[in-house]
Parts: sequence; C-alpha cells; structure tokens
Amino acid sequence: MEQLISEYIKRMHTALELPAMKEVPKLAAAMQLAWKNKKTIYLCGNGGSAGNANHLANDFLYGAGVKNGIGLRIDSLSANPAVITCLANDIGYENIYSEQLRVKADAGDILVVFSGSGNSANVVNALEMGNKLGMETFAVLGYSGGKCKGIAKHPIHFAIDDMQIAEDLQLIIFHMAMQWLCEQGPAK
Repeated sequence: MEQLISEYIKRMHTALELPAMKEVPKLAAAMQLAWKNKKTIYLCGNGGSAGNANHLANDFLYGAGVKNGIGLRIDSLSANPAVITCLANDIGYENIYSEQLRVKADAGDILVVFSGSGNSANVVNALEMGNKLGMETFAVLGYSGGKCKGIAKHPIHFAIDDMQIAEDLQLIIFHMAMQWLCEQGPAK
C-alpha cells in the first residue's frame, strides 16, 4: 500500500503541473462574472463525475455565499433521478443533459461537463446544445479529451490515463476556484 500511495502522489503532482492548470483562472473568472450577472452554471457528468457535479453544486450554492451573502446560481443536471430516468426512457440516455439545457438554460449561462474520456454521448450532446444556446461551455477532461475536447469552447484537458486522478482533478480545480471566489466575491 505504501508504494501505491507514493505512486499516486507522484501521478497527482505530475497532473497538477500539466498545462490544463493554466485554464483554471479562466473558469474561475467566468464563474465570477456569472455570479455578478446572476447567470446560472450547469454541471454534469457520469458516474463519479456525476457525483462530483452534485458535490460541487452544493459547494457553490451555499459555501461560496457564506462570506458573500449569497452563493452562485448553480445546478447539477445529474442530481434529479426522476428527470434523468424519464428522459433516458422517453428520448434516450444520450439526451438526459441536452434536453434539460434546452428547457432551462439561457445565452450567457455556463455549462461545465466532467468526463474522463470525453466521449460519452450525453456530455457531448450537452456541449453541442450549450454552444447552440450561446452558453459558455467548459469541459474538464482526462485521457485524450475525446470528442468533448473539440466541442467545448474552453476545454480543460489533463492528458492522463487514470480515471481516479481525472475525477480528483475535477474536485481540486473547482475547490481552488471556490476558495478564490470566496475571497473575491462576485465581480465588481
């Protein structure tokens, strides 16, 4: 176990030094502007990435507002099992996020998809819908970045072949953004 811990720490350290980290300030600035302008931020993913979307929506809805009086307008598209299973059953799993965006999102809102591979049809379709609606689209990706890397307006691509590190990075960069936003507050 000690060797695994040591190797994991090394892989994480290497990942945190990848060029993708230079994109994190752009994400944080976009979120700050959305906060100021009362725009909504939508998060989504599959599996652990869906869990991360739910976790982070809570952090920014409540946690970022503790010091600043009000949090960000943020919604995890992964959070409502009734909506997800209805849409999957009626119009296909590949449309569970794009349909929610079609109904709820507006131009100038932000979409962030979390994906290890960047190839799941539902997040690909979400990005395409987000772009069609005039949203700012971000994708936090691992592995090769997949299709999402070429579709997102702002890909944050960590070229690593490790799903656990990829999912950890989703939380890490958003926790970094949260700490910055808690200190900065909404854009002035």
